[in-house]
Amino acid sequence: MTATGERALIPPGRPVRVVGDVHGDATAFRHAVATDRFVIQLGDLVDHGPDSAAVLRIMFDLIDEGRGLFLLGNHDRKLGRALAGRKMRPDPPLEATLRQLQRDSALAERAFDEIARAPAWIVRGRTGFVHGGFHTGMLHQLPPPGLDRVTHLLSRALFGETTGRMQEDGFPERRLSWIDHIPAGFTVYCGHDQRSTDGRPWRKRGRAGGLAVFTDTGAGKGGHLAWIDLPADAEADEAGADAG
Repeated sequence: MTATGERALIPPGRPVRVVGDVHGDATAFRHAVATDRFVIQLGDLVDHGPDSAAVLRIMFDLIDEGRGLFLLGNHDRKLGRALAGRKMRPDPPLEATLRQLQRDSALAERAFDEIARAPAWIVRGRTGFVHGGFHTGMLHQLPPPGLDRVTHLLSRALFGETTGRMQEDGFPERRLSWIDHIPAGFTVYCGHDQRSTDGRPWRKRGRAGGLAVFTDTGAGKGGHLAWIDLPADAEADEAGADAG
Protein backbone atom coordinates (compact mmCIF):
# COMPACT_ATOMS: atom_id res chain seq x y z
CA MET A 1 0.00 0.00 0.00
CA THR A 2 1.75 3.13 -1.22
CA ALA A 3 0.05 6.33 -2.33
CA THR A 4 0.25 6.61 -6.10
CA GLY A 5 3.37 8.47 -7.21
CA GLU A 6 4.93 8.77 -3.74
CA ARG A 7 8.66 9.19 -4.06
CA ALA A 8 10.99 7.00 -2.04
CA LEU A 9 11.58 9.21 0.96
CA ILE A 10 13.03 6.32 2.97
CA PRO A 11 16.10 4.65 1.44
CA PRO A 12 15.30 1.04 0.49
CA GLY A 13 16.93 -1.64 2.58
CA ARG A 14 17.67 0.64 5.54
CA PRO A 15 16.50 -0.25 9.04
CA VAL A 16 14.49 2.57 10.58
CA ARG A 17 14.25 4.35 13.92
CA VAL A 18 10.90 6.06 14.51
CA VAL A 19 11.22 8.98 16.95
CA GLY A 20 8.26 10.60 18.68
CA ASP A 21 7.52 14.24 19.50
CA VAL A 22 10.75 16.03 20.53
CA HIS A 23 9.39 19.46 21.58
CA GLY A 24 12.72 21.18 21.97
CA ASP A 25 14.48 18.47 24.03
CA ALA A 26 17.81 18.60 22.20
CA THR A 27 19.71 16.40 24.66
CA ALA A 28 17.26 13.52 24.29
CA PHE A 29 17.02 13.97 20.52
CA ARG A 30 20.80 13.88 20.13
CA HIS A 31 20.79 10.60 22.04
CA ALA A 32 17.92 9.20 19.96
CA VAL A 33 19.59 9.85 16.61
CA ALA A 34 22.95 8.34 17.59
CA THR A 35 22.24 5.35 15.37
CA ASP A 36 23.10 3.91 11.98
CA ARG A 37 19.37 3.54 11.28
CA PHE A 38 17.43 5.95 9.09
CA VAL A 39 15.49 8.30 11.40
CA ILE A 40 11.81 9.08 10.83
CA GLN A 41 10.80 11.80 13.27
CA LEU A 42 7.01 12.04 13.58
CA GLY A 43 6.65 15.81 13.91
CA ASP A 44 6.58 18.48 16.63
CA LEU A 45 10.30 19.08 16.72
CA VAL A 46 9.85 22.45 18.38
CA ASP A 47 8.23 24.34 21.29
CA HIS A 48 8.00 23.69 25.04
CA GLY A 49 11.51 22.32 25.62
CA PRO A 50 14.64 24.38 26.29
CA ASP A 51 16.37 24.36 22.89
CA SER A 52 14.22 24.08 19.78
CA ALA A 53 16.96 25.74 17.72
CA ALA A 54 19.41 22.95 18.58
CA VAL A 55 16.79 20.32 17.73
CA LEU A 56 16.33 21.89 14.30
CA ARG A 57 20.09 21.91 13.71
CA ILE A 58 20.30 18.22 14.60
CA MET A 59 17.41 17.39 12.28
CA PHE A 60 18.83 19.37 9.38
CA ASP A 61 22.20 17.64 9.79
CA LEU A 62 20.40 14.30 9.47
CA ILE A 63 18.67 15.52 6.31
CA ASP A 64 21.95 16.80 4.82
CA GLU A 65 23.65 13.48 5.56
CA GLY A 66 20.77 11.44 4.10
CA ARG A 67 20.12 9.87 7.49
CA GLY A 68 16.63 11.07 8.32
CA LEU A 69 13.49 13.09 7.72
CA PHE A 70 10.71 14.61 9.77
CA LEU A 71 6.98 14.65 9.23
CA LEU A 72 4.96 17.82 9.60
CA GLY A 73 3.51 18.27 13.08
CA ASN A 74 1.06 20.94 14.17
CA HIS A 75 3.76 22.81 16.11
CA ASP A 76 6.12 22.72 13.14
CA ARG A 77 3.34 24.09 10.93
CA LYS A 78 2.69 26.94 13.38
CA LEU A 79 6.36 27.81 13.30
CA GLY A 80 6.43 27.74 9.50
CA ARG A 81 3.43 30.05 9.26
CA ALA A 82 4.95 32.45 11.81
CA LEU A 83 8.23 32.53 9.86
CA ALA A 84 6.19 33.32 6.74
CA GLY A 85 4.89 36.44 8.50
CA ARG A 86 1.40 35.16 9.27
CA LYS A 87 -0.28 36.76 12.25
CA MET A 88 -0.49 34.21 15.03
CA ARG A 89 -2.50 34.23 18.23
CA PRO A 90 -0.52 34.51 21.50
CA ASP A 91 1.40 31.29 22.05
CA PRO A 92 4.25 31.37 24.62
CA PRO A 93 6.00 28.15 23.44
CA LEU A 94 5.99 29.35 19.83
CA GLU A 95 7.18 32.79 20.88
CA ALA A 96 10.11 31.22 22.77
CA THR A 97 11.08 29.23 19.67
CA LEU A 98 10.92 32.35 17.51
CA ARG A 99 13.20 34.23 19.94
CA GLN A 100 15.78 31.46 19.59
CA LEU A 101 15.61 31.63 15.79
CA GLN A 102 16.00 35.42 15.82
CA ARG A 103 19.62 34.82 16.83
CA ASP A 104 20.31 32.79 13.67
CA SER A 105 18.68 34.08 10.50
CA ALA A 106 20.15 31.27 8.38
CA LEU A 107 18.61 28.67 10.65
CA ALA A 108 15.25 30.46 10.52
CA GLU A 109 15.34 30.48 6.73
CA ARG A 110 16.27 26.80 6.61
CA ALA A 111 13.50 25.99 9.09
CA PHE A 112 10.89 27.63 6.88
CA ASP A 113 12.13 25.81 3.79
CA GLU A 114 12.21 22.39 5.46
CA ILE A 115 8.83 22.81 7.14
CA ALA A 116 7.28 23.90 3.85
CA ARG A 117 8.34 20.66 2.16
CA ALA A 118 7.96 18.22 5.06
CA PRO A 119 5.44 15.46 4.24
CA ALA A 120 2.36 15.22 6.45
CA TRP A 121 2.27 11.43 6.10
CA ILE A 122 4.18 8.55 4.55
CA VAL A 123 2.76 5.16 3.60
CA ARG A 124 5.25 2.39 3.01
CA GLY A 125 4.12 -1.17 2.50
CA ARG A 126 1.88 -2.13 5.43
CA THR A 127 3.14 0.75 7.57
CA GLY A 128 2.01 4.36 7.90
CA PHE A 129 3.77 7.28 9.56
CA VAL A 130 1.83 10.40 10.55
CA HIS A 131 1.86 12.98 13.32
CA GLY A 132 -1.74 13.24 14.48
CA GLY A 133 -4.05 10.59 13.09
CA PHE A 134 -4.70 8.24 10.19
CA HIS A 135 -7.37 8.28 7.49
CA THR A 136 -7.84 5.66 4.78
CA GLY A 137 -7.56 8.43 2.18
CA MET A 138 -3.86 8.57 3.02
CA LEU A 139 -3.45 5.16 1.39
CA HIS A 140 -4.28 6.65 -2.00
CA GLN A 141 -3.35 10.34 -1.88
CA LEU A 142 -0.10 12.19 -1.52
CA PRO A 143 0.05 14.81 1.25
CA PRO A 144 -0.69 18.39 0.14
CA PRO A 145 1.70 21.30 0.84
CA GLY A 146 1.64 21.66 4.60
CA LEU A 147 1.55 25.45 4.84
CA ASP A 148 -1.36 25.88 2.43
CA ARG A 149 -5.07 25.48 3.11
CA VAL A 150 -5.88 22.76 5.63
CA THR A 151 -7.74 19.97 3.83
CA HIS A 152 -9.64 17.24 5.63
CA LEU A 153 -6.73 14.80 5.30
CA LEU A 154 -4.15 17.39 6.35
CA SER A 155 -6.26 18.25 9.40
CA ARG A 156 -6.37 14.57 10.39
CA ALA A 157 -2.62 14.26 9.86
CA LEU A 158 -1.81 17.31 11.99
CA PHE A 159 -4.44 17.22 14.72
CA GLY A 160 -5.92 13.73 14.80
CA GLU A 161 -9.67 13.51 15.31
CA THR A 162 -11.63 15.88 17.56
CA THR A 163 -15.15 15.86 18.95
CA GLY A 164 -15.79 19.56 18.30
CA ARG A 165 -15.80 20.28 22.04
CA MET A 166 -13.17 22.14 24.03
CA GLN A 167 -11.63 20.80 27.21
CA GLU A 168 -11.09 22.78 30.40
CA ASP A 169 -7.43 23.28 29.44
CA GLY A 170 -8.51 25.12 26.30
CA PHE A 171 -7.49 22.38 23.88
CA PRO A 172 -9.88 20.46 21.62
CA GLU A 173 -11.23 17.19 22.96
CA ARG A 174 -9.77 14.32 20.95
CA ARG A 175 -11.16 10.92 20.10
CA LEU A 176 -9.54 7.82 18.66
CA SER A 177 -12.25 6.29 16.50
CA TRP A 178 -9.90 6.64 13.51
CA ILE A 179 -8.00 3.64 14.85
CA ASP A 180 -10.96 1.39 14.01
CA HIS A 181 -10.45 2.17 10.32
CA ILE A 182 -6.83 1.02 10.13
CA PRO A 183 -6.84 -2.03 7.83
CA ALA A 184 -5.97 -5.46 9.23
CA GLY A 185 -2.25 -6.11 9.06
CA PHE A 186 -1.47 -2.37 8.83
CA THR A 187 0.41 -0.43 11.53
CA VAL A 188 0.30 3.34 11.99
CA TYR A 189 3.05 5.10 13.97
CA CYS A 190 1.91 8.49 15.24
CA GLY A 191 2.64 11.14 17.86
CA HIS A 192 0.61 14.16 19.03
CA ASP A 193 -1.53 12.36 21.64
CA GLN A 194 0.35 11.55 24.83
CA ARG A 195 -1.55 8.41 25.82
CA SER A 196 1.28 6.57 27.56
CA THR A 197 1.18 6.20 31.33
CA ASP A 198 4.52 4.41 31.76
CA GLY A 199 6.93 6.34 29.55
CA ARG A 200 6.73 3.82 26.71
CA PRO A 201 4.77 4.01 23.44
CA TRP A 202 1.07 3.16 23.78
CA ARG A 203 -0.53 0.64 21.42
CA LYS A 204 -4.14 0.17 20.48
CA ARG A 205 -5.65 -2.27 17.99
CA GLY A 206 -8.76 -1.17 16.12
CA ARG A 207 -11.92 -3.07 15.22
CA ALA A 208 -10.74 -3.70 11.66
CA GLY A 209 -7.58 -5.35 13.01
CA GLY A 210 -5.05 -2.56 12.38
CA LEU A 211 -2.65 -1.25 15.02
CA ALA A 212 -1.86 2.30 16.15
CA VAL A 213 1.36 3.01 18.05
CA PHE A 214 1.47 6.36 19.88
CA THR A 215 5.04 7.56 20.42
CA ASP A 216 4.55 10.86 22.27
CA THR A 217 5.79 10.24 25.82
CA GLY A 218 6.15 13.85 26.92
CA ALA A 219 9.58 14.99 25.74
CA GLY A 220 10.04 18.70 26.35
CA LYS A 221 7.17 18.67 28.84
CA GLY A 222 8.78 16.79 31.71
CA GLY A 223 8.62 13.33 30.13
CA HIS A 224 10.89 11.15 28.01
CA LEU A 225 11.59 10.90 24.31
CA ALA A 226 10.56 7.53 22.89
CA TRP A 227 11.67 5.73 19.76
CA ILE A 228 10.95 2.42 18.09
CA ASP A 229 13.35 0.46 15.90
CA LEU A 230 12.02 -1.23 12.78
CA PRO A 231 13.82 -3.60 10.45
CA ALA A 232 14.59 -2.79 6.85
CA ASP A 233 11.47 -1.85 4.84
CA ALA A 234 9.56 -1.02 8.07
CA GLU A 235 7.25 -3.99 7.74
CA ALA A 236 7.29 -5.06 11.38
CA ASP A 237 8.06 -3.80 14.87
CA GLU A 238 11.51 -5.14 15.71
CA ALA A 239 12.75 -3.85 19.01
CA GLY A 240 9.86 -2.44 20.97
CA ALA A 241 10.57 1.01 22.40
CA ASP A 242 13.38 2.76 24.16
CA ALA A 243 13.16 6.03 26.02
CA GLY A 244 15.85 8.67 26.12
